[in-house]
Amino acid sequence: MKNYFKKVIKLFTDRKIWVRQTLVSTVSASVAWQLGDLAFKSGGLVAAIVSTLTVRISLYKSVREGLAQVIGTAFGALVAFLSLTLFHLGFIVVFATVVFSFVFARALRMSESAAVNVPITALIVIGPGLSESNAYHRLLSTIIGAAVAVPFSYFSHPSTPEGRTVEKINRIAKKCSKLLGEIAEGVVSNFTPENFGESLAQARVLMEEVPDLRAQAQEARGYARWIPKNHIDVAETLQRKSIAVEHIAVQVRTIARTLFDIAVDGSLPDSIIRPVGVALSAASYAVEVKMNATKSNEKFTYSAIADLRQAALDLSESLVSQKDLANQIQIIRAISLITNLERIADSLDESSPAITEVDTPSQPGDEAILTLLPVEGSVRWTRKLINKVKKLFS
Repeated sequence: MKNYFKKVIKLFTDRKIWVRQTLVSTVSASVAWQLGDLAFKSGGLVAAIVSTLTVRISLYKSVREGLAQVIGTAFGALVAFLSLTLFHLGFIVVFATVVFSFVFARALRMSESAAVNVPITALIVIGPGLSESNAYHRLLSTIIGAAVAVPFSYFSHPSTPEGRTVEKINRIAKKCSKLLGEIAEGVVSNFTPENFGESLAQARVLMEEVPDLRAQAQEARGYARWIPKNHIDVAETLQRKSIAVEHIAVQVRTIARTLFDIAVDGSLPDSIIRPVGVALSAASYAVEVKMNATKSNEKFTYSAIADLRQAALDLSESLVSQKDLANQIQIIRAISLITNLERIADSLDESSPAITEVDTPSQPGDEAILTLLPVEGSVRWTRKLINKVKKLFS
């Protein structure tokens, strides 16, 4: 019985962040319910629902998406009232409310999960018992629920956006280092399609973590705009590091794919296999050293990256000198590994123009209905208008 209770307790202790977020969401919904009921009769239900839908794993996301949800809900309710002036409550009203709520949520650039909340909340506002006073009360309940969710979101995660970005960077870098080490060992001891196929599968799974890292780095940049400038500098540095780690993960997957293709078509001579294994081991070690780098051991990081570049150069010379010992296509594939290793080295010292000069947009342009957020667009047009007025009177 004692062991059973230990297992049950372990289920929760192993999921501390999930437990924390669940408790925060629960308390937030309860407080929203109480405040909503105090504001007016039966106002707690809508407030609790909106609070649960709005509370996020970070303060930044809650403020951004909570405000967007209130605006989107108000817009959805407005569409519903306009529809009701022409039609009775029914199919057309619901259709118009849902469609325009989704469109407006997309225009506000809300995340996919948050965008769904806008039509849901709008339907609650225009739900059964619709009257002008009821709709007004439900809209106020929406504002109360969102307002309660924002401060509670601060407590939903033990670390800051910057801290979460560092955690994700370190986790992906650690997996890259480990996988490179396993691939290097497989090159020397088990050069088979099955072995590299398994490595390729792991690399594909690793790449699935990249979108989360990218989103987290963008969140850290957005959050840093609220606080002193030194945080902005830190966020920009983390953004650069996240891009570097993303590039490393891409190269690891490419290396696994290249070696799989080589293994499928045969193998390489032992005189070539050894330099390949050495170079991959150097890459694994360099990533590990970089991940654990501090100001006191920067020399070790530079040395590890230099060793990686030297190992890539040695591999290049070995492949060129022994190009007649293997199939030309296999040699070409092996030569492509040199480019992958050099890109890993460039990513580790963050010297590549692909990292320093190319920014990652928060959202592809073709996915956004509006090129700019409504607030940003309004500010730009206001500035243009003021400049034109100044020119007229200057």
